[in-house]
Amino acid sequence: MLILNFGQLIQTKNITFSYHSDASFAFPDISCNNGESCLILGKSGVGKTTLLHLLGGLIKPKTGEIIIDGQDITSLSSKNIDQYRGQNIGIVFQKPHFIASINILSNLLLTQKLAGRKQDKNEILAILENLEIKHRAYAKPNTLSQGELQRASVARAVLNKPKVILADEPTSALDDQSCEQVIQLLQKTAVDLDAALLIVTHDGRLKDIVNHQILLG
Repeated sequence: MLILNFGQLIQTKNITFSYHSDASFAFPDISCNNGESCLILGKSGVGKTTLLHLLGGLIKPKTGEIIIDGQDITSLSSKNIDQYRGQNIGIVFQKPHFIASINILSNLLLTQKLAGRKQDKNEILAILENLEIKHRAYAKPNTLSQGELQRASVARAVLNKPKVILADEPTSALDDQSCEQVIQLLQKTAVDLDAALLIVTHDGRLKDIVNHQILLG
């Protein structure tokens, strides 16, 4: 059993994963502390998104352990990992996914409900205001720009006050000013929640913003 050092909210050991014989990955051991931001870098094909999906419990490793706040998530059943993720892990996917038939506010209210939290419209609107998209709260997802959708994805990821925030290319659709705003919001949220923030990216702009960097490949 992997023993966590004090302050390490997420830690991995000996993680490997295979899609098939021609696509297998062995990842370096990773640790990220409470309130810390970690940047995961690497060329295309080295498994950055795969690692993020492993850390989020979306897929299971072939070998190894993934410990989040003392819980080895690789030992959880499919049902339990879904519940654990909803309550403890926030994910910003590379391509935003929202229910097209309802507006952004309703999508975020549903996020609270699925995690077993009290639905709080004012809390959601405050987060959207911080991201400068409060005026789009009642708009359907297909009417938002890519940048607006990415901001809404960030709002959803931090809404349930997760212990770990995982972000896959969160700034890819943003201009320089918006990029800095979104990363600063994610970092501030991680500090405020005492959460660990891990960002997977090709975006070279983030190298000067996030000091803790992990290179894959």
